[in-house]
Amino acid sequence: MNKLNKLERHWVMYDVANSAFVLLATTIIPIYFKNLASASGVASYDSTAYISYAAAIVTIAVAILGPTIGTIADTKGYKKPIFTAFLLLGCICCVIMPTMTSWLGFLVLFIFAKIGMSSSIILNDSMLVDVTEPSRMDMLSTKGYAWGYIGSCVPFIISLVLILKCDSIGLSSTTATIIAFIITAVWWFTFSIPILKSYQQIHYVKKEAHAIRKSFIRLGKFAKTIKHKKKLYLFLFAFFFYIDGVYTIINLATSYGKDVGISDSNLLLALLLTQIVAFPCALIFGRLSSKYKPVNIIKVCIVGYFGIAVFALQLDRTWEFWLLAVAVAVFQGAIQSMSRSYFAKIIPKHESSEYFGFYDIFGKGATFFGAMLMGISTQIFSSSRAGVAALALLFPLGYYFLCKSEKADEITYDEEVN
Repeated sequence: MNKLNKLERHWVMYDVANSAFVLLATTIIPIYFKNLASASGVASYDSTAYISYAAAIVTIAVAILGPTIGTIADTKGYKKPIFTAFLLLGCICCVIMPTMTSWLGFLVLFIFAKIGMSSSIILNDSMLVDVTEPSRMDMLSTKGYAWGYIGSCVPFIISLVLILKCDSIGLSSTTATIIAFIITAVWWFTFSIPILKSYQQIHYVKKEAHAIRKSFIRLGKFAKTIKHKKKLYLFLFAFFFYIDGVYTIINLATSYGKDVGISDSNLLLALLLTQIVAFPCALIFGRLSSKYKPVNIIKVCIVGYFGIAVFALQLDRTWEFWLLAVAVAVFQGAIQSMSRSYFAKIIPKHESSEYFGFYDIFGKGATFFGAMLMGISTQIFSSSRAGVAALALLFPLGYYFLCKSEKADEITYDEEVN
């Protein structure tokens, strides 16, 4: 049955919550930053590189924090407080960010906001093993992404109207932007309240003396033993490569669109369309996961994204950007949700935060590599297209390692009883 119980609904609501900031970070924030930097005399290709480097810094920070906080959060009673702390960090920085008049100050706060968001998502993903059964993980994960896409449209549309129509409603563009950021932060926190109230950590490592020190010991043991878990590490290699292209395309689409001459309004409206189209597509792929192996769905999405990257190389018309936005929407939710639920099925539940911390290292490590690749290539060749060309090559590598992982022996774990 696909009907969600109360706890499952509350878990899905956090995808609705954080997706509001994700959409802001991939649409309004890059445009606002590039306009802010342009006003200070920064060249367009340099500002694209700078926001790429900011994404890379976030990646390094979360790659270091992820496994550490994940391992600590596996201790009984620790997961919810740590989750709450990073949630508040993201929301507070989101409110303060648009008050900065310096492009550098804005970028620093953006980095901290994304660290808060990314770290909270690691812990929310790890909650999947506590809120549902393995047989429902694919369905629940896709519903999380699907409702996140459509739910995030509400604060985004309000923000879009405020920014695009600020003159007619008597607001300055700066005031309208500040209000848009506040709306996003309030939405983010409000829709996080249900999971904060109802979540209980079922699978955990028992609380001991010196829990933080022992968490680091467990972290070291994990690093030593992962090489013996062939299916797991091959999947993580595959994930590193294909999600690299996915996240970089999502994060830098607006910057790339501006560089090839797409207007701000068309960029924002096209990416709004992406969220709307992504909603039914994620649900459709969720239903398909009951008939087809999730790993095969991931393969289809990798091929789709490779085609998207190749098509983007010649993009120079507005209608092409709209077409590209729809194509991204078709595969975006499926590749992320199927990866999340597939990984949740092949890890030990009582160490889910620790494993998702490493999962995030590979995801964020990929983002670092992709962002740096995009930034360096853009500056060397003074063109964003060079970075996109390099990104396209990562999808075949991801496909190769995914096939290798699929052929590896299944992982089984003897779960300890808490």
